[in-house]
Amino acid sequence: MGRTRKGRDISGWLVVDKPAGPTSTAVVNKVRWALEAKKAGHAGTLDPEATGVLAIALGEATKTVPYITDALKAYEFTVRLGVSTNTDDAEGEVLKTSDLRPDDEAIKEALAGFIGDIEQVPPQFSAVKIDGERAYKRARDGEEMEIAARPLFVESLLLIDRPDADHVTLEMVCGKGGYVRSIARDLGAVLGCYGHVRELRRIWSGPFDAGDGLTIAQIEEMARTPELDTHLLPLEQGLVDLPEVKATAEGAVKLRNGNPGMVIAHDVEYGDECWASFDGVAVAVGRFKSGELHPNRVFNT
Repeated sequence: MGRTRKGRDISGWLVVDKPAGPTSTAVVNKVRWALEAKKAGHAGTLDPEATGVLAIALGEATKTVPYITDALKAYEFTVRLGVSTNTDDAEGEVLKTSDLRPDDEAIKEALAGFIGDIEQVPPQFSAVKIDGERAYKRARDGEEMEIAARPLFVESLLLIDRPDADHVTLEMVCGKGGYVRSIARDLGAVLGCYGHVRELRRIWSGPFDAGDGLTIAQIEEMARTPELDTHLLPLEQGLVDLPEVKATAEGAVKLRNGNPGMVIAHDVEYGDECWASFDGVAVAVGRFKSGELHPNRVFNT
C-alpha cells in the first residue's frame, strides 16, 4: 500500500527570485516546506549558479506546468570571451584560450545567426539523457559524448552591454529547451575567440517576472505563516497563453468528471486547445469541438 504524502492541499504559483548556489529542486523543497504543501514542482530548471525567476507550482497548479515550460523566456547573461571551459560556464576547467577580442560590430553580426529556428547542441554537462543516463554523470567521469542537436526558437538576441574587452552582456528571448551555455560556447566559436557564461539570470518566464519573486530569505521569514499564502498566485496564471472558454453549470459538472462538457466560446476554432472556467475558477484544459470542451486535464478545485 502506497504511503500517503502529508501536507496541505494548497494550489497556486509562488514566484521565487532564485539566488546563485542552490539547485532548482532544493528551492522547490524549501517552498514546499515553507507552505507545508503536499505537492510542488517547478516550471523550467535553472543551473545552480544561475539566478532569477523560478516559478513554483503547488497542488493543482502542477497540471499547468507544461504551458509555462513551453512559453517564451528571457535571459540576461554575461559571456567571458577568450576562454572555453568543459562545462561552458565559469565553474568548469579551462580547455582553450585566445587573445582575440572581437569588436562590438563583429559580435552583433554574429548574433544575427542565432535568431529564429536554430539547432543547438546541449552542453556535455547537462541533464539530457544519453542511453538512459544523464550526460553530466558521464562527463564527470571524463567521458566525451556526441550529443545530438536539438531545435530551439530564439525570438531575439541582443548585445546590451560591453563592460570591458573580455566580457559582453546579452539578452535573449527564446522558447523551450534553450541552453544559454551553448549560446555562449557557440558564439565564441563563430567569433573564433572561444567563450563561456560568466553570469546568468532569467528575468522572466511566461507570465512570471523575477522582479515579482520572493527571495529565499523572505520565504524563510514568512515560512508556515498565513502571510506567505498571500503571495500565492492563482493556478490560472499558468494558463494565460491559452484561450479561455466559459463552462455552463452542467458542462462544469461533466468536465470535472473528465467528460466532454458544454462551453460558451468566442474566437475559438474547432480543435483549439483552451481552458474552461466556471464562476472564475479553472475547471479543465482540453480541445474545443462543436460547442464542447473535450478535457485532457481536470482541476480538482
